[in-house]
Amino acid sequence: MNKIYNYFIFFSILIAFPYISNSQNFMNSGSITGNFQMDAQYYQKDSAIGAPEVPEQLLMNAFANILYTNGKFTTGLRYESYRNPMLGFDNRYKGSGIAYRFATYTADEFEITLGNFYEQFGSGLIFRTYEERNLGYDNAMDGVRVKYNPKQGIMLKAIIGTQRFFWEEGPGIVRGGDAEFALNDLFSSLAENKTKITLGVSAISKFQATEEILYDATKKFDLPENVGAFAGRLNISRGSLSLSTEYAYKSMDPNSLNNYIYRHGEALMLTAAYSKKGLGVIFSAKRIDNMAFKSKRTETGNMLFINYLPALTKQHSYSLSAMYPYASQPNGEMAIQGEIVYTIPKNTILGGKYGTELKINYSRATSIDKKALNDSIAIDEKATKGYTSNFFKFGDQLYFQDFNIEVVKKINTRIKGSLSYVNILYNKSVIEGHPGAPDVTANIVIADITYKLTSQKSIRFEGQHLISKGDLNDNEDPSKGEKKNWVMGMIEYSIAPHWFFSVMDQYNYGNDENDKKIHFYNVGLAYNKNSSRIQLSYGKQREGILCVGGVCRQVPAANGLSITITSSF
Repeated sequence: MNKIYNYFIFFSILIAFPYISNSQNFMNSGSITGNFQMDAQYYQKDSAIGAPEVPEQLLMNAFANILYTNGKFTTGLRYESYRNPMLGFDNRYKGSGIAYRFATYTADEFEITLGNFYEQFGSGLIFRTYEERNLGYDNAMDGVRVKYNPKQGIMLKAIIGTQRFFWEEGPGIVRGGDAEFALNDLFSSLAENKTKITLGVSAISKFQATEEILYDATKKFDLPENVGAFAGRLNISRGSLSLSTEYAYKSMDPNSLNNYIYRHGEALMLTAAYSKKGLGVIFSAKRIDNMAFKSKRTETGNMLFINYLPALTKQHSYSLSAMYPYASQPNGEMAIQGEIVYTIPKNTILGGKYGTELKINYSRATSIDKKALNDSIAIDEKATKGYTSNFFKFGDQLYFQDFNIEVVKKINTRIKGSLSYVNILYNKSVIEGHPGAPDVTANIVIADITYKLTSQKSIRFEGQHLISKGDLNDNEDPSKGEKKNWVMGMIEYSIAPHWFFSVMDQYNYGNDENDKKIHFYNVGLAYNKNSSRIQLSYGKQREGILCVGGVCRQVPAANGLSITITSSF
């Protein structure tokens, strides 16, 4: 209650400030905007799919953002309520309160923010704070951010604060700065040059007081209170070509994720792209070595990451192709990804009247090369430098591989559709942390067809089929069978701009255990009006992993009625 009272006083002062400093009525000149969302589910116990009994029966996540803007002054807050957190979300979110509040003032070349904020330096290899509501992830900063734009082509940033840790704050103080220089804007001699060059440098430091953490009965770790990280980046573009790269270095940071080794961390990302009408090509590569960077050294979950390590894999949107998502491996990963998007021209044999779009994507992630320091020290042994590594050498262990191809075609003015094939190799022992589990191989075929009935009505058909090998129901007892093959079908009917209806079923018909062959059905409807939407659905949800941008959380099995309400003003 004291915290809520303090927030009330804080915002009362902030909102009153422009009124005090300006003789006019600020409510007449300012504006208030915001948005609201509520997700709730009524749960039913379902032992067949492993859905647990929920004592409250109804669980809910909700939030509301309110933003007030008056000239150069902006303030806002986000109120959140978890009564109690829905299944799959960390129970430490339980409760209600103001989880995010800030005030920003812009004057001349400066922008100053007090309170909470999200920020990113470069591609995020050493610093990124963000929110991903579907994952229950929020590492917002609470402190001060200053941006300074002294002249065109220069952007300077400085931050200091702590990170959100559910309803508390992490113990580490994070501080740092970023500088970006657009050379074509800085130098008149380059202003008309077709080659555009941008340089950037970043630095981040974390301070956390030393803890007494024992690694055997008599010894304790020598833990650094300050851990620093540095990064440099370069972006070059000319016409249809672009190249971006970033290298990051982190000083030794013994923590629970790297088994408390005294080794530095480093990361390198490279992306090259080419695009012109009808053709787009992109290639990316990265190397990550000991780059788990948190503001609490003993935290093992998803929270309190200071940096962001994106996964170089396609983010699949169809349910069966998304069944085996990849999560970045901060302790060591070499990865590549390439994609080609080509439009076969109109009025050709393969292009037809409207042209045909072809998308081909390939990604692969492996371990990095690791060698023992000497014959008496094992790789990753606690309180050592961990290992040596050849920077440019791939490791022997394959973590993930994905090859997919999609053909998108408009048949006529009423019918359009796509056909996809996906082949995935998934190292379950590494990605899900199940030592000894066999690798999963999966082949998925997807068909998606939309038929436009009238200018406002359409019907969409979706069919998916998955054949897998190695996905055991129980990793400790392979004789209990495999999940194997799945089939999925869905029909959606839309009446624009208001109504939407859907019926869907997923069936794991290939399961070796007959009592595990289950129809995961779901029926839903939604209604839209202006900026508001209400959606209802009823059915079963299979257990699995949900990933967004390489960050994942476990989604439990569930059965029941769900409702989502969103609105903005």
